[in-house]
Amino acid sequence: MKSINYQRLSYLGDKVKAGLASKMEKDEFMLMLYQNGNITKLQYDDFVSGRNAENIINAALAVGAVVLLGYLLKELLGGK
Repeated sequence: MKSINYQRLSYLGDKVKAGLASKMEKDEFMLMLYQNGNITKLQYDDFVSGRNAENIINAALAVGAVVLLGYLLKELLGGK
């Protein structure tokens, strides 16, 4: 599992949610979640191949929000 850049994840998630993300940014957002183990290989592969991509990216936005919430709670509670 690769260490995730939470600031970049937040930035990309905001752009995707606003409908302003380029294809490269969407791909990066999904790759970050996949490499961090937050989405499955099947979900990632389906996104890359364009199968049900909009539903997958919408679900990934929710997953990304939970990942960021967990990170913020960890930071607030002083856990490392």
